Amino acid sequence: MIDISESVMQFLLAFIVVVPLIGAVAALLPAPPGLKGKSPEQAVLRHGVTVTGVILLAAIVLALGFDHGHPSRMQATTDIQWIPALNVHIHLGIDGISLPLLVLTALLTFLCALYSYFKQRHDGLTPRAPGPDPKAFVALLLVLESGTLATFAVLDLVLFFLAFEMVLIPMYFLIARWGGAQRTAAAWKFILYTLLGSVVMLLGLLLIGLKAGTFDMVALATDNGRGLTTSVQVIAVLAIGIGLAVKTPMFPLHSWLPDAHTAAPTVGSVLLAGVLLKMGTYGFVRIVLPIAPHGMHTFAPYLAAFAVAGIIYGSLACLSLAREGNKGDLKRLIAYSSVGHMGFVLLGIASMTPTGVNGALFANVAHGLITGLLFFLVGALKDRYGTADLDTLAGATGAALYGRAPRLGGLLAFAAVASLGLPGLAGFWGEMLSMFGAFDPAPGLSRPAFLTFVAIAALGTLLTAAYLLVVVRRVCMGGKPAEGPVLADIQGYEFAAWSPLVALTVLAGLWPAVLLGLTDPAVQKLLAGGKS
Repeated sequence: MIDISESVMQFLLAFIVVVPLIGAVAALLPAPPGLKGKSPEQAVLRHGVTVTGVILLAAIVLALGFDHGHPSRMQATTDIQWIPALNVHIHLGIDGISLPLLVLTALLTFLCALYSYFKQRHDGLTPRAPGPDPKAFVALLLVLESGTLATFAVLDLVLFFLAFEMVLIPMYFLIARWGGAQRTAAAWKFILYTLLGSVVMLLGLLLIGLKAGTFDMVALATDNGRGLTTSVQVIAVLAIGIGLAVKTPMFPLHSWLPDAHTAAPTVGSVLLAGVLLKMGTYGFVRIVLPIAPHGMHTFAPYLAAFAVAGIIYGSLACLSLAREGNKGDLKRLIAYSSVGHMGFVLLGIASMTPTGVNGALFANVAHGLITGLLFFLVGALKDRYGTADLDTLAGATGAALYGRAPRLGGLLAFAAVASLGLPGLAGFWGEMLSMFGAFDPAPGLSRPAFLTFVAIAALGTLLTAAYLLVVVRRVCMGGKPAEGPVLADIQGYEFAAWSPLVALTVLAGLWPAVLLGLTDPAVQKLLAGGKS
């Protein structure tokens, strides 16, 4: 680690949040003649790679300068009064909970920009209607990055809401403009679900801020609900929880997700699964758990029940899609798998224990890495075959990836076993710790009920293994028929975009202390009411 002054750390965090917005504006301007390259489209896509690369570099420097000896302390903090009448501040800061998500967001956005740059002549960026599509694409990508990074960096409830909502419009246009079949309906469903949930969440945030006399998340977490009556906490948790549950998404508020993923372009699916879903669960940990603990205690058993229902429902939906003859879409299957995986995250949070919450945070990061990789791989398959239909890919002249494209097949099998939670890979620790936390929940929660939830979640792990192994068998195995199409194996740019996700999946699986060493002290402090 490196020694960086607090003022430089403050600058880096503000830089990471603001520069993508400046880059988005610059993307809409004409490219200077010397930077155009072969075409203006190439120039603006290169601009996206440059800006996201600079942000990733700044995030890495911020992580290296972070005081890893005190991860529970808010660092790189900036606190500037913004709206005096409401006591709203521009308050930024990071701790061991938010830092991994900040770096994950910067990494995935850079990889998406890099992937898009090399795919500029392919259908993923083909205009669906007249207009400056490459410029709009890059600008939307950068606005999305800024909103997501801000969500993990802000420490004021009003700013959190604004950042939380900032990502909706760019994702809507990425789906509606560059998506596949049914893209308009999927985009509308996405925006309506999330906006309606956000309206309810705003009421809960305002209730907390007005009753407590401050919107400062650090002060509210330190107060640990002592300034709020139990009835206020219950109402606030219900309202905020609905908004966060839609974004997570929690069963049964998940129905927008499969449609959005199926219609979204590859990079849209990667960012939606890898980053946007984390905003909902992050809100539960950062806001609901420490600020309204009594309200959370009331709803924890119900949250756990919905979480395990989502685990089983998502797994059964995936099994149905994977069956021969059901015309299952592989992107849709992975979307339903996210409902199950995020169920484990919610189960860990509902336990209200350090073990469970640490497991939830670990599973968040692991899901971002693994599911991001899966959507990249399915996008590559769709580019090669023109479809993600499982029956087509598993047909007589289908994928048979082990024979046609062994590297692509091997990588798909790797991502699948990582997703099912194979020990030694990142997917294992988060789910295991979440269930350990639920096995012995916080005092006052019904242990028999949570033991039942753990048993159901354990069944979900078996179902998860079943559908992922079916997918691998159907898509990867089989001979290489003579009449089948020629299939390109992994290209150089694909290797560059995917290899960091593979490496980090292995690293987090073999060395979980890299993440847990950051999150555990911060979680302990959060659950103890701001006391280390």
